[in-house]
Amino acid sequence: MDTFLAMEMFIVRLWLPDRPGALGLVASRIGAVRGEIVGIEILERDAGRAIDELVVNLPDGALQSLLVQEIQQVDGVEVEEIRRVVDVIHDPRLDALETVAVLLALRDRDELLAGVVLHARRAVGAHWAAVVSLEDGAVVAQEGNAPPAPWLDAFVRGSRFSDRVLSGDSGPDDVVWSALPTAGLALVIGRVGTAYRARERRQVAALARIVDTRWGEIPRGSAPGDRPGTAP
Repeated sequence: MDTFLAMEMFIVRLWLPDRPGALGLVASRIGAVRGEIVGIEILERDAGRAIDELVVNLPDGALQSLLVQEIQQVDGVEVEEIRRVVDVIHDPRLDALETVAVLLALRDRDELLAGVVLHARRAVGAHWAAVVSLEDGAVVAQEGNAPPAPWLDAFVRGSRFSDRVLSGDSGPDDVVWSALPTAGLALVIGRVGTAYRARERRQVAALARIVDTRWGEIPRGSAPGDRPGTAP
């Protein structure tokens, strides 16, 4: 138990060949520095490569650089990012279910918007989250240090009318958005320096669909913050 408590936890995001045995070789290298993999999430697969996030326990934080060196000894593997975990690690799947349960229980549109920006930060790993009006670009809910309203409005408008309309795939790779068409709003989330991958973008889109559906179920005028023209 004392040894476990002394462990330091890191999240390692890496690119590796999408072939049998590649992850096993990485695990072997992690074991060589007395590290232990305690969580794995596959973020994206494309063109014969995979992007995985590993949660790794190390007996000593000073081994961080050595860990990266060992992993990159595996042919075709690149470490995109490694960061120390300062909070309790959450299970992404459990987080998603808990977020949905919370949002579905809300009976007020203002509370719904406040709830989605609050929980999106944890469930999708964001530094900030905002809900923006598709009509006039006004920010109607926000958590964290989001960019100014004009930037968010320009980002959403530019993304909507790009070649990838409503896909959320255009623009900076550390910002992602998804429309809430029934509400006439958009959910925009971002973080600093870490790209959102395919799995995370799908999570944002799914979260937006749930919120949009719930918005339509809540009677209009149920919240003092309901603005004319926001909902059909």
